[in-house]
Amino acid sequence: MSQDAYRIALVEDEPALLANYRAALQKIGYQVEGFRDRSSAWERFQVQLPDMAIIDVGLGREVEGGFELCRQLRSRSQTLPILFLTARDSEFDQISGLRLGADDYLTKDTSLPHLMARVSALFRRVEAQKLPQQQNRLQHGSLSVDAERFEVHWQGQLVELTLTEFWMLHALTLRPGHLKNRQQLMDAANTVMDEASITSHIKRIRRKFQQLDPDFDAIQTVYGMGYRWQDSQHSAS
Repeated sequence: MSQDAYRIALVEDEPALLANYRAALQKIGYQVEGFRDRSSAWERFQVQLPDMAIIDVGLGREVEGGFELCRQLRSRSQTLPILFLTARDSEFDQISGLRLGADDYLTKDTSLPHLMARVSALFRRVEAQKLPQQQNRLQHGSLSVDAERFEVHWQGQLVELTLTEFWMLHALTLRPGHLKNRQQLMDAANTVMDEASITSHIKRIRRKFQQLDPDFDAIQTVYGMGYRWQDSQHSAS
């Protein structure tokens, strides 16, 4: 899909910032629809979802309106790319945003070129389903991964993962038992994030599996090194 075919929803309550970000995104070919509050954005999203949502956390009188909008979007789609762009720079807010299902979290002191690179990286992940055929579908014991549909099943039950979570899991399960360090997980997800964000994503993936199977323990942490998929069929003898 060409850049000018992508539709981005930009939710920002400051008119000047909304205009500036909108112009920057349109300049490189994206279609951008702007919203200044959660209610108008959600009203539109119920009619048609965008290809990506870029959301501020504080929206007018709603101090955490962006977080609520993220929850609402995730109720409609698990794979829609969601990026927070906000002045809120605390680690707590960043982790909160990721836990709600955002794929990326940037602060407003991020340069425009860096923002555009992160937006492009998120869209590359959408296109990355065009994998070699042998990697499109993986089956390891109770796990099945379908990269054409962005679907993961555990014991026959659907595991609802975001795009970032999907590609991290895909990287871990391509070669069960092999260690993946944090850089390799970032490369697989086509993004850049700090150690705390990666840890948060892995915890969320584990939690989603454990909601279906309380005994799930296939994602192992190798402290100081990374993570690996080690289910019972691939355990060391």
